[in-house]
Amino acid sequence: ITFTNKAAEELKSRLERTVGHAAEEVWAQTFHSACVRILRRAGDRLGFTRSFTIYDTSDSQSVVKRILKDFDLDDKMFPFRYVLSVISKAKDKLQTPEEFRIEAQKSYDSRKTRIADIYAEYERRLHDADAMDFDDLILNTVRLLRDNEDVRGFYQRKFRYVLVDEYQ
Repeated sequence: ITFTNKAAEELKSRLERTVGHAAEEVWAQTFHSACVRILRRAGDRLGFTRSFTIYDTSDSQSVVKRILKDFDLDDKMFPFRYVLSVISKAKDKLQTPEEFRIEAQKSYDSRKTRIADIYAEYERRLHDADAMDFDDLILNTVRLLRDNEDVRGFYQRKFRYVLVDEYQ
């Protein structure tokens, strides 16, 4: 597993030169592409089809902008980039919208509580569109493996080792 497509291609190339056709059995991928591969196989456990859409930054921004408009929120108080960064950080901490809401309510921060509403609606709209953003690829793979013993067992049997390339 590596961080960039360029590094993944380099790993594949080196493996092919070193071990030949056996390299085809090795997953040499980015975190996101490995997660997509896992989710395409078993994402139905989370309510997604195998052909779910992956939203890029522009798609995510459009969804949040529509939510802000639908919620009649001031874009000066809730700049879409800021809202997306808060949602992204919540996902990095593996927080669902509900968990984020609980944290927001404990902080007595009305702005953060409102962002919890936006986060919940954002997730609803993505799910309704059979879509995931880049953060969801990681988050949903963790959820899938954590909550589904058979899926987790499949990958534990499939991979004896998982190596993370940290060459940057």
